[in-house]
Amino acid sequence: MKKENKPQLFQHQNIRTHWNEESEKWYFSVQDIVQVLSESKDVKQYIKRIRSRNTELNTNWGTICTPVKMMAIDGKNRKLDHIDKMGEVFYRGDDNE
Repeated sequence: MKKENKPQLFQHQNIRTHWNEESEKWYFSVQDIVQVLSESKDVKQYIKRIRSRNTELNTNWGTICTPVKMMAIDGKNRKLDHIDKMGEVFYRGDDNE
């Protein structure tokens, strides 16, 4: 079955997606998810502040959110940070507990 790389609606807002045929996984735009959950007016700055306040998150950012080509707001395919459906949307730094 062919999967479409089109935005999915969540709380009446678009979340950009990408289907990877090889790994058979959906990937979701981190910026879009953070935008929906935080309702921030400047999501890039919001993410930057969160990363600066949490050194463990910032250190592991490349592992948690790696770039995948998705449709950007300007309509061009650009590499955007993503997470997979199993992903670490709700990253917790409490592994030692």
